[in-house]
Amino acid sequence: MASVSYQTRRDEIETYFDRTAADAWAALTSDAPVSRIRRTVRRGRDAMRETLLSWLPEDLTGSTLIDAGCGTGVLAIEAAQRGAEVVAVDLSPTLVNLARERFRQLDQDLDVTFLVGDMREMDLGSFDYAVAMDSLIHYDVADGVQTLQAMAEQIQRKMVFTFAPKTPLLALMHATGRLFPRGDRAPSIEPVSPARLGRQLEDAGMMQAWETGQSHRIDVGFYKSHAMELTRR
Repeated sequence: MASVSYQTRRDEIETYFDRTAADAWAALTSDAPVSRIRRTVRRGRDAMRETLLSWLPEDLTGSTLIDAGCGTGVLAIEAAQRGAEVVAVDLSPTLVNLARERFRQLDQDLDVTFLVGDMREMDLGSFDYAVAMDSLIHYDVADGVQTLQAMAEQIQRKMVFTFAPKTPLLALMHATGRLFPRGDRAPSIEPVSPARLGRQLEDAGMMQAWETGQSHRIDVGFYKSHAMELTRR
């Protein structure tokens, strides 16, 4: 059952991406001109997406993948172009509709299904792989781990995801970020150290069935995110 804090934060995130910043994120995930701050975020996100996809097989033909927190669908489409059958889920109807429209405009024979919903609460069947890029970073570490637990029940091979690394510089940047115009503000995040995240995964009992693999931090301007790989034993 979702905690009160999880439900509250989920509602805040949905409102942010569905209303407050929908246009900004549409521009960020396109080739449209954006502010200097958002250009660094775009470069960082591109690098992170490339990292996560590099941890999956180059040829995903015959594999199934869930993109949890798919946003405008960039990663989902790239995974499908490598042969995967993809289900892409996001809280924001606005972003999912944009993802569907961009997918239609590609006019490619790819297997992608875009859905609106909470990745933690949707029973969509079994998948080989799960990707959660910058979708868990907005939640308290305990809630984030509970989401990974819920997803893990449906994943047979590997999960790759990101968290916000807890560093003094990141804390300072997010504090000063409140000085920037609303269009350049990021939604609230919950930084966590890799050590604490590891302890939370252990305490939750996840490491009995999963083992940690690659780990990589992307640090580009105002984009700072850390990727982790979990592989089923």
